[in-house]
Amino acid sequence: MKTFILSAIFVSSCFAADLELKATPQTVVWGYYSASAKPALRIQSGDTVRIETMSTGSPAQFEAAGVPANQISEAFRTIYKEVTDRGPGRHILTGPVYVEGAEPGDVLEVRIRKIELASPFAYNGFRPGFGFLQDDFPYERIKIIPLDRIRMMARFSDSIEIPIKPFFGSMGVAPPEITGRINSAPPWVHAGNIDNRELVEGTTLYIPVHAKGALFEVGDGHAGQGNGEVDITAMETQLTGTFQFVVRKDMRLKWPRAETPGYYISMGFHEDLTEATKIAIHEAIDFLMSEKHLSRDEAYMLSSVAVDFCVTQLVDGNKGVHAMIPKSIFVRSQR
Repeated sequence: MKTFILSAIFVSSCFAADLELKATPQTVVWGYYSASAKPALRIQSGDTVRIETMSTGSPAQFEAAGVPANQISEAFRTIYKEVTDRGPGRHILTGPVYVEGAEPGDVLEVRIRKIELASPFAYNGFRPGFGFLQDDFPYERIKIIPLDRIRMMARFSDSIEIPIKPFFGSMGVAPPEITGRINSAPPWVHAGNIDNRELVEGTTLYIPVHAKGALFEVGDGHAGQGNGEVDITAMETQLTGTFQFVVRKDMRLKWPRAETPGYYISMGFHEDLTEATKIAIHEAIDFLMSEKHLSRDEAYMLSSVAVDFCVTQLVDGNKGVHAMIPKSIFVRSQR
């Protein structure tokens, strides 16, 4: 049986959502993934869902930083006021989405059809005890970054503009039931807060299923991010995503993987960066052996000469490394 059978990448604008899930106090979870979380929506495999998400931060924090009150959504204010079951993490995640037929051992294929900017601003900030340079920045700062949604540019300063490339920092399923409620911050076998900037509109994420129904959650919207996310945040903002969910009975994965129009992506997560890198390398070798029919030795060699291993993020408890395997190198079809 193949371990990783890739789907085609489709043009997102061709797909309309079958269902919609708004972010409300009843349809979000605050700061965790859990196999016991109550589903916010039940769908069939193959359904497409438009999902509204909220940013991290707080309304008071944004207003204090200079954001006009009318630019902060009422839905966000209501969720911040009414949701009291919080933690241990900080992310506001919409879901869970229960996918009928998904069982432990399956893979949930998440096709990211469309990503919409839902706010005219993003923010970046750091705080004591977090980020990669904690000793150098033992205080708190926040910066509001206006978003030009027509030009798709973020105005960092009068002399610096950053192209907007929105993606969801956190997309995941429930972890194994034995783990209970886990913090939304560290990415793991359930995916979660992977903070991979490659997962923009038109890409696909593959997540191993650990609980009945998969229980997909999404949030932590980013207008853009550098690999590493070194100060603990990206350009944090509010996004709405359209996703198609497919239960894959023909796949077996240990760790999440992904696909873009130009690359296959394997991933590794661990509290130690070296161990995270080893996982990503082993996952790349496994892919090249199972899907491209290379020997183990050839797969290791190809990983050295043609695959880029990138630091996804350094600041989420479990560090992330992802392997970028270019599709362009495979010039002949594999038997």
